[in-house]
Order: sequence, then C-alpha cells, then structure tokens
Amino acid sequence: MSQVEPRVARQRRHSRVRARVKGTTGRPRLCVFRSLNHIYAQVIDDLKGHTLVCISTLDPEIRSEVEGKVKAGRAELVGSLVAKRVLSKGVTQVVFDRGGYKYHGRVKALAEAARQGGLKF
Repeated sequence: MSQVEPRVARQRRHSRVRARVKGTTGRPRLCVFRSLNHIYAQVIDDLKGHTLVCISTLDPEIRSEVEGKVKAGRAELVGSLVAKRVLSKGVTQVVFDRGGYKYHGRVKALAEAARQGGLKF
C-alpha cells in the first residue's frame, strides 16, 4: 500500500472544500495558504474572479512587527490586518476557506484575529 504525499493530500482536501465553498460579491472567500515560514491570506470574489485583498507576513506594513514573533503570532497580525483592509472595502462577511489545512495553530490564529477585527464568518 503506497502512501500519499502530504502536499498531495492537502490539495485533495482543498479541492473537496472548494467544490462547496464559493465566494460571492456580498460574501467573498477568505483563503489561507501557509508555507514553512510565512502565511498568506486573500479575500476573493469568485463570481468576478477578482482578489479584493491580499496580505502576507511579507507585507511592508507588518514586516517590522513580524520579526521575532512565533508563527502563530505572525498569523494573528495577518488576520487583524486582513480584517482591517476588508472592512475598509465595505465587506463585513466572508466565507472562510482553510485551504485544506486543519483548523488548528496558525490557521486558527489567523481566523480568530480576523473575527476579533470585525469580520463575520
């Protein structure tokens, strides 16, 4: 019996989630991607095919604050910044797309910070 690579397994989980989760103009999709050192968040309107907001730990606005923090702390900064930028665009509700990752650790920290920032999902 062969084992599936973790990357391939995550992509399969993500495709199952994406079959059900769609971002609309009134309620766009908050998509999360995490790499080994960074975390990325995008707010996407799937009907138009537009990315409304794109934030990561590489963003110049929080780059200096990220230094010296643990990965979950970095994810909280990204979550609060994504909430601030999305609310400035006039969007209050989003659909959360965890990207095939478990709702745990960095993904959970980003989601909770976005909720505390005022986003509803």
